[in-house]
Amino acid sequence: MSKNITVIPARRRVGNTVNKEIKPKLKVAAYCRVSTDSDEQATSYEAQMEHYTNYIKKNDEWEFAGIFADDGISGTNTKKREEFNRMIEECMVGNIDMIITKSISRFARNTLDCLKYIRQLKEKNIPVFFEKENINTMDSKGEVLLTIMASLAQQESESLSKNVKLGLQFRYQNGEVQVNHNRFMGYTKDENGHLIIDSAQAEIVKRIYREYLQGASLKQIGVGLEADGILTAAGNAKWCPETIKKILQNEKYIGDALLQKTYTVDVLTKKRVKNNGIVPQYYVENDHEAIIPRDLYMQVQEEMLRRANLHSGKNRKKRVYSSKYALSSIVYCSKCGDIYRRIAWNNRGKHSIVWRCISRVEHGPGCCDAPTVTEKELQDAVVKAINKAIGGKDDMLEILEENIAMVFTLEDKSSIENINARLEELQKELLIRANAKQNYDDLADEIDSLREMKQKALTENAEREGLKQRIVEMKKFLTEQKEQIEGYDESLTRRIVEKITVYEDKFTVELKSGTSVDIQR
Repeated sequence: MSKNITVIPARRRVGNTVNKEIKPKLKVAAYCRVSTDSDEQATSYEAQMEHYTNYIKKNDEWEFAGIFADDGISGTNTKKREEFNRMIEECMVGNIDMIITKSISRFARNTLDCLKYIRQLKEKNIPVFFEKENINTMDSKGEVLLTIMASLAQQESESLSKNVKLGLQFRYQNGEVQVNHNRFMGYTKDENGHLIIDSAQAEIVKRIYREYLQGASLKQIGVGLEADGILTAAGNAKWCPETIKKILQNEKYIGDALLQKTYTVDVLTKKRVKNNGIVPQYYVENDHEAIIPRDLYMQVQEEMLRRANLHSGKNRKKRVYSSKYALSSIVYCSKCGDIYRRIAWNNRGKHSIVWRCISRVEHGPGCCDAPTVTEKELQDAVVKAINKAIGGKDDMLEILEENIAMVFTLEDKSSIENINARLEELQKELLIRANAKQNYDDLADEIDSLREMKQKALTENAEREGLKQRIVEMKKFLTEQKEQIEGYDESLTRRIVEKITVYEDKFTVELKSGTSVDIQR
């Protein structure tokens, strides 16, 4: 026997009277988005908002639930789309019954994201109507069509991304530099979009470089800037050591620009990673006016490398650079070559500040029996060495003149010029081969080798220039200093003293000018 099924429609009955069911109005919202901040797109953005406001309000069965609009944000993911996310939250709490949007590409260009939110909304019986495609997600065919259309939208986004990348690569090849100057200390842009120096901010950059070369740590520089009420480029009162480090390592301060330091690995997630040779990089020299002289910049890079690779002792053990005191990391043991460390000493109830060889501190006198010296003894040795230089200034000035002459004889600018000429030839050949899709591995290897040679030559020149500047500074100090100094001075020690070696019977104080003075203990 076959079953006979009759569908009885639901009807509201009150007594014996059948009333027409009163349906509440649907709370309808619209979502708009434009992906750039151009004037043309801004007009489109405003037009969308006006269109959907009128579109919803003129339908008697709908109640206007608002316009949710993201301006200037990509649709490839929803993480940074604040208004979109707020709209979904409103749907979840029952404040929206239906969403209208222009097209699938306006809603999302990521298939997974699109389907995820559509299904989330369907669970709440909330349809999304795509005007351009005429798709209602509550229709039986809606999700099938939606999947196809969303995939096409995603392909469109990926294709657009490739075109953008090609455009960027073309601009890179032509040396066109793009910098977000709003978060870049020291520069702003003129009416043509070219980088120009912001004189007030440039002084801050110069101060950072100067203090670093004078021995200050990244943290100390930051503390000083904060104490003076100086804000970062982003407008923050707090200066992190990493922020200082980035300023010290940024080639744009010498007028150059390294392009494509990072690259996008996924168009959907927008994830960017550091470029370690996966995609080409472009180094543009003399792109804009420099704030920091090239030689000074190279000195900073050398000093950063020195601090990061501070080794001492017989085993060349790595030590952490410290600039807390002027004597930190510059006092060395004559016996094992390790550095001396400042220690608050309590010997039989007597408190004192001493400096001791780290090898002896860590491994005992069996490893190294270097003498312990009081802080005052070290400071007095510095004062005596400086005064000895002042007392014999005529002889010292003569030595300094000889040292300057020696530095000049060592300068070699022709090698860099030759490297630059060869690099220019290789760059032209590289572009020809790359555009012709020919193999250029041999050229790339030679360019890398030449760049290393150039870097080495620039570093050597910077070292010589640094020494020349220190000699000049020492000459200036000796010429201007008419009387001997009376006491120990931290800042003067940082400026003048390069290294102190502790012996049993003496201190050898090496000055930054390349000269040294022996002080008996």
